[in-house]
Amino acid sequence: MTKSNVWDLQENDVIRMWQTGEKDPEYRENRQRYSDIIRTAFLIEELSDDAANVKKQYTKDGYKLGTMKIDDENSRVLAVKKRPISRITDLTYENIRHITASKLLEVIDRNFGGGWDSISQSIQDIIESGFDISTTTLPKDRLHKKGGMYDKKVGDGFDVLEIQKGGWVEAIFAKVKPETEKPKMTFETRDDDEIPEDNYNKPDEDDEPEPEFNDDDITEENYRTTFDISDEYDEEEAAENVSDDSVSDY
Repeated sequence: MTKSNVWDLQENDVIRMWQTGEKDPEYRENRQRYSDIIRTAFLIEELSDDAANVKKQYTKDGYKLGTMKIDDENSRVLAVKKRPISRITDLTYENIRHITASKLLEVIDRNFGGGWDSISQSIQDIIESGFDISTTTLPKDRLHKKGGMYDKKVGDGFDVLEIQKGGWVEAIFAKVKPETEKPKMTFETRDDDEIPEDNYNKPDEDDEPEPEFNDDDITEENYRTTFDISDEYDEEEAAENVSDDSVSDY
């Protein structure tokens, strides 16, 4: 269970999970964590088992009631209701994909009629993570022009909200984005006893093999050094070229 997929659940699902979860050791060890996740999408109230009038009022307000045994003699009643998404500030990255385009436009329409630009950038980012959004503002008599943007968007499956602005109309088009699967990494498997082949120093197939070294292949034409070697070296001549001025005393 996550803060995103918990929005897929309904009130009866939560009650059933709570009732059966008490028998699960993992649930009992992580009761608080699961409770925090559930409360991001549901309103939860604990009622007294004998408060008939209170239970009746919660039922009238749209809550589902479930009885949970604490022990052989005691029990408690939980009132559970999905959190309503009725205001712009109710939208989150976790629940944006759990509403329809028509529901989204209904929520936007309640935002004081200010249109798309009146919505904060942070909320726009949340909306656009789950919906394709387009807007246009035109005079009333041009908005529904045959073959125009309005007709094309509606034909492509967009829902539309029209907001009156004097003699002009802002049209907000919304369509649910298709969910894309994230690529998963795959790993090759092998038997535990299999020893992988070491190809680190293995030459590529396109590489030409290096010729084997042979002393007989060395000739005067292909042998080269980084300095010249003279056949005759006159030590006396070399000594005469060293002057007294070139020697420093240390």
